[in-house]
Amino acid sequence: MKGFFEGKCVLVTGSCGTIGRELVRQLLMDYKVNELIGIDNNESEIFFEEQRFLGYPAHFFLADVRDRHKLARKMRGVDIVFHTAAFKHVVLCERSPFEAVQTNILGIQNVVEAAAEAKVERVIFTSSDKAVNPTNVMGTSKLMGERLMTAANSNKRDSGPVFASTRFGNVLGSRGSVIPIFREQIRKGGPVTLTSPEMTRFIMSIEQAVQLVVDSAHLAQGGEVFVTKMPVIRIKDLAQVMIQELAPKYGIVPEAIEVEIVGSKPGEKQYEELMTLEEMTRALELPRYFAVRPAFSSLYGDIQYQYSDVVSNRVEKPYHSGNETPLDKEKLQRFLYENELLEGEPEETFQPDQRYWGDEKAR
Repeated sequence: MKGFFEGKCVLVTGSCGTIGRELVRQLLMDYKVNELIGIDNNESEIFFEEQRFLGYPAHFFLADVRDRHKLARKMRGVDIVFHTAAFKHVVLCERSPFEAVQTNILGIQNVVEAAAEAKVERVIFTSSDKAVNPTNVMGTSKLMGERLMTAANSNKRDSGPVFASTRFGNVLGSRGSVIPIFREQIRKGGPVTLTSPEMTRFIMSIEQAVQLVVDSAHLAQGGEVFVTKMPVIRIKDLAQVMIQELAPKYGIVPEAIEVEIVGSKPGEKQYEELMTLEEMTRALELPRYFAVRPAFSSLYGDIQYQYSDVVSNRVEKPYHSGNETPLDKEKLQRFLYENELLEGEPEETFQPDQRYWGDEKAR
């Protein structure tokens, strides 16, 4: 697998984001790409990222995916593009839907056109569980991003880029995830706020998410959406395990911290979906993925979608967190420690202790 990137020039959009930053680290340190280009519109973070990777074959630039011409210039000579840049906060996208469209939809169109113009070999788009039966602007924009990637592959006439998407759920420890909120609530003595005691979610670590994104670049044959297999947890269990493990570190008796049920956010689902019923009919099961083939065949070529390790040619049940057996508390505790998710944040880092609803309420 690592040999796949030997001698390659790779470009990462959104290189300063949670996924982008770890992707840059793994590509440089573990996969040892020949050259890496990182682009982001966050000036300060790009500056620090460049300092972090001094001595590596990496170059970082201020750029925005809304600028197709700049993308085309930066993609000259690039072999593989990982597109991770996006607006991801549900509330902010709901408030500013036109901005979400500019970045999450038109930005992907710009990436597609720039990659085709530069004759890139492969383009991988990082999608989200919120693209499945979307209930908000952010999820809808991610779904449209997947459709654009599949359409780009279907409509190419020659041996242009292979376009594909990879879809995964909650990346624990990422910016905006629930773990920092729970940690700060526990540090302050509670209460720890739950939206619903029965809510379930798929989980993975940042490192695991990126490994699977990289893996999908090797597997992609054109137009697929790779759905990552992940363990499931109850959010209630996550809160309880974190209370038991963290409260003593802050000098607090775990039993003294209350758990308060505050009700679900607008549009929030009880369980997390990673594949629709319709997608099941065209999905293959692989050891670490489901590969959802395009609904429409390629207009100018016949893709066979043959993978080396097919577990099953059929998917028998919808892949959502309500259908899967959650980790028990012992396995969840082990997962948190193995992935260093209970480690504290630097004191100078702002850590919210309330859930932000977007309607001027915090709970």
